[in-house]
Amino acid sequence: MTKIPPLTMADLITPDQILDQANFNDKSSAIRQLAVHAGELAHVDSAIIEQALKAREALGSTGVGEGIAIPHARIEGLNGFFGLFARLAKPIDFASVDGKPIDLVFLLLIPLNAASQQVSALALISRRLRNKPVLEALRGAGDRSKIYQLLIGS
Repeated sequence: MTKIPPLTMADLITPDQILDQANFNDKSSAIRQLAVHAGELAHVDSAIIEQALKAREALGSTGVGEGIAIPHARIEGLNGFFGLFARLAKPIDFASVDGKPIDLVFLLLIPLNAASQQVSALALISRRLRNKPVLEALRGAGDRSKIYQLLIGS
């Protein structure tokens, strides 16, 4: 049996998968617009992504606290993990567990055949975003290039 190498942030996101100063009015518009961006970049129908994300949010908010949301869903037809990071121009209510608005979003789309790695991918993102120095640096980063470097850890 072949051992699957551990996922890295660079496996989940590329520099073109970062939105800086994204303008979302509310949770619903954030999910819709993230689905559109992800659909274009991942070559998947944005309506399928939006529906899957809304179904996941109906189970409970993916607003994990500290101004962070990690919306995620399994998507049929996706060939590999796909991440999209957004730093918002202004915080929005996301029904987070701590009741605070969010200003950082890491969208994760998971291929149907990668269920065994889903928890690892979510844990990887959560650990990175909950690192206080990284979190502060992400909020103060000057551009997308710096955001990317902070996300992947280099």
